[in-house]
Amino acid sequence: MSRGRIVVTAELPGTVLDSLAEVGELWVPAEPAPLAAAELLAAVPGARAIVSTLNDRIGDEVADAAGSGLAIVANVAVGHDNLDVEALRSRGVAVTNAPGVLTEATADLAFGLLLSVTRRLGEGERLLRARRPWSFDLGFMLGTGLTGKRLGVVGLGRIGQAMARRALAFGMEVVYSGRRRAPLAVERELRATHLPFRQVLRTADVVTLHCPLTAQTHHLIDAAALADMKRSAFLINTTRGPVVDEAALADALTEGRLAGAGLDVFEHEPAVEPRLLGLDNVALSPHLGSATVETRTAMARLAADNVRAVLDGRPPLTPVS
Repeated sequence: MSRGRIVVTAELPGTVLDSLAEVGELWVPAEPAPLAAAELLAAVPGARAIVSTLNDRIGDEVADAAGSGLAIVANVAVGHDNLDVEALRSRGVAVTNAPGVLTEATADLAFGLLLSVTRRLGEGERLLRARRPWSFDLGFMLGTGLTGKRLGVVGLGRIGQAMARRALAFGMEVVYSGRRRAPLAVERELRATHLPFRQVLRTADVVTLHCPLTAQTHHLIDAAALADMKRSAFLINTTRGPVVDEAALADALTEGRLAGAGLDVFEHEPAVEPRLLGLDNVALSPHLGSATVETRTAMARLAADNVRAVLDGRPPLTPVS
């Protein structure tokens, strides 16, 4: 029996769509490109559920267009800065995300960026693909080793902890900062030391960002924060682009005040600060943190399970806290 109209804003794995089709009448865009705001508004009237991605801005306007029957917005992401959570909750709409299922994939990608920028892997590949002459030499394309270096984790949640575990395997020391101190058991497992944010910046050889995007963390890494970091340090960002002032980062890198950066997310995504594109000491990827078949399928399945639960009159599985 159909529980109503379900708007799915992006293509999902077929089995997940089949699951949603069992409980409602699906609307899925004809093209895989992100929906424009006007297209989203046109699609949602009468919707009982919206399955969204980080491309979709959903707040009062979309909720008004959907009408009073809207019961849930299920975000296929762990972050939810694209949603006006309070506006939706005030209307009795459940808001869910997909925590946990993308932890390992995102930490893998973050550490991959770290290895790429410190060992100059992208630069080396570009040299070979350009068919430029080269030969082995003891001083050729020297990078930076990680053993004995200090990793500074900003936000020791699930992904931050997973990143720290990988760092331990490479012989790194772990320090961290965040809104609250981690449980003692986590600190012991990771041999992690809690420090004030500025001290993490000043002492870390690598700063890796795993905090959510909020009003407080927008441009958390600005010109002043970058000035606190070592000239030999590296910055890794796989959380949300606006946590970093991209223009300030480009200034620091071009002026030699920072050794390098690895970025999977961008302040004005999908646009990238043009100066970053021309720098060899920057490793870049196009928001691939959760981009494995297994992870993206699990994210979509969790969103669908949240929709099924709410439309069946049960509590959501992973409500946004």
